Amino acid sequence: MTDRDTLQNRFSGARRYILDDELAKIVNISMALEMPLLLKGEPGTGKTMLAHAIAENLKMPLIVLNVKSSMKLVEALYQYDTLTRLNDSRFGDSNRDVSNIEDYLRMGKIGQAFTAEARTVLLIDEIDKADTDFQDDMLDVLDQMQFDIIETDKTISARYRPVIIITSNAKKDLSDPFLGRCNFHHIAFPDPKMMRKILGVHFPDIDDTLVENAISTFYRLRDFDAIEKRPATRELINWIRALQADSDFKPKRLAKGEVPYLGVLFKKSQDHSRALDGINRRGRF
Repeated sequence: MTDRDTLQNRFSGARRYILDDELAKIVNISMALEMPLLLKGEPGTGKTMLAHAIAENLKMPLIVLNVKSSMKLVEALYQYDTLTRLNDSRFGDSNRDVSNIEDYLRMGKIGQAFTAEARTVLLIDEIDKADTDFQDDMLDVLDQMQFDIIETDKTISARYRPVIIITSNAKKDLSDPFLGRCNFHHIAFPDPKMMRKILGVHFPDIDDTLVENAISTFYRLRDFDAIEKRPATRELINWIRALQADSDFKPKRLAKGEVPYLGVLFKKSQDHSRALDGINRRGRF
């Protein structure tokens, strides 16, 4: 990538993604240095949505690799469909040439990013679910921008180096070699001021009393002790939608300690019970 390309392809946010200056800088420097960007933060802080926003803003295709705990790296690179080839050789009712192994190969998500006709954004979501070998071997492939298909003795080289965004919920430590090969940014949970900006994007005509009372109530609920899964931005947005859909609801009731539709905010039964107990104990909390 040339300096001119770097200047022309700067990420500046997206229609429904509120971007702070520090995050914009690390995204753009990661693209300039052609390094993966590792994002950490609790669920609901916008890690995954950042990749969608980059793809939207820079008009690039988005490819998403959802990492699973049992996933092997080869699955992210390519898959060889031996079962279909065996069936074709037995029954002969396919247009595929059973002698041509390439007819039975399909690219995994990383393979798709490497073979795409244009530069893509590659989101590798929840890398902390994978084991250390997967993480380190994956970064070897991403460093070299190529991998081998064992069945055909063929090397797949990237046509374009993708913009690589890697997310982690910090449930498991990542290896030092992995961390050393990425740029890093921690996305903190939005403070009330930033949350107002986010809600303004989703609800441009929202009633001021509703948004102020909803935000105040939301952050008090998040601060309750012993909550395992604290409600995130997504839950707050859905909760406000629920409140708006209830024609009988009056926003000032939130200030009096009434919290309708608690199940929109808390998705685990023990969290729901703890939040309800906390509201009952505090009254006008």
